[in-house]
Amino acid sequence: MIPRPRGAVAAAAALAVTAVLAGSCGDDGGSGKGKRLKMGIAVANYSLNFAREMYEGATEASKQAGNVDFKVVGPPNTDGPAEQQLFQNLTVTHRDGIVLENLDPPIFTRPAAQAVAKGIPIVALDTAPTDGSKVDFYVGNDNYELGSLLARETVKRLGANAKGTVVIGVPNPGAPVLDSRAKGIKDTLARQAPGIRVLGPFQTYSDPAQSYGAWQAQVNANPGALAFLGVGDADSYNLARLKDQRKGKFLTAGFDVDPKTLDAVKRGTNFVAIDPEHYLKGYVSTAILIKSVREKDGKLPHGWFKTPGLVIDKSNIDEILRRQQSVQNAYAWYKPRLDPLLANPGANIRPLKEAR
Repeated sequence: MIPRPRGAVAAAAALAVTAVLAGSCGDDGGSGKGKRLKMGIAVANYSLNFAREMYEGATEASKQAGNVDFKVVGPPNTDGPAEQQLFQNLTVTHRDGIVLENLDPPIFTRPAAQAVAKGIPIVALDTAPTDGSKVDFYVGNDNYELGSLLARETVKRLGANAKGTVVIGVPNPGAPVLDSRAKGIKDTLARQAPGIRVLGPFQTYSDPAQSYGAWQAQVNANPGALAFLGVGDADSYNLARLKDQRKGKFLTAGFDVDPKTLDAVKRGTNFVAIDPEHYLKGYVSTAILIKSVREKDGKLPHGWFKTPGLVIDKSNIDEILRRQQSVQNAYAWYKPRLDPLLANPGANIRPLKEAR
């Protein structure tokens, strides 16, 4: 496996080498029995932190299992059709099993169904599969719950009697994962702080430069807002950048663990970051895929494997910063949480129709 430092520099270095990352392990080890497996993961945006966390977790799971050639594919920018082609290529070269994460489920319906029809086990990661995809095992968060979590943390700071506006941004409107987070924020603020008027969600883009411009427009348009909340990767650190530039009194927060986001929490610019624990999801999805292929002839569980999330604030930011220093630190930190999840996967599986 190609070693990777963590952070933005790591992503740039990886992309400078190639847009497709291959990882492989020894010919034996762990439960590495039988033939050497050729597996992979497709992600929506290779360069953003959320996807990097997922493919690092997935790659580590393949390493721990042993005897797996594991390949990571994804476009350097959010581009559904480009990812679709990379996924289809993966179904030709790595037919023993694929983990599929994407932000545009409808365009993957047919390619996923075709792969399943060919006998390729497919695990949906982070975004629930469409009905026609024939994919019936999904690993992901309750994103409505994560959005609600951010809203509750916001109310803690503003107070239940707060009056004013809160602006919400969504990078890719129509992506179920992100829309569910925004709805969780909106519904929870309405219940817990009815004096707050929510504006949005507005499109804030996943590309960092576009995201900054979109949020700049929202801050300009709403100078008296109490808070600006984003549900995507680039939202968090761009909001922090704008708050620093404006010396703003408004609250800012968002999702994911990009180094710039964690720095913003450490400095107190962003009051929290919601961590969907993408590394854990990538690891769980791949570990279950490998075990299912080796022990059950590719028969995956049915349903939604619900994974947890985490609030990052001043109480645990130093611990998370240490976790994020290396892939080794990440695995050591997550292992006590991974072991019970994987020891009894059925305990965490819910009906697929409940995924949100």
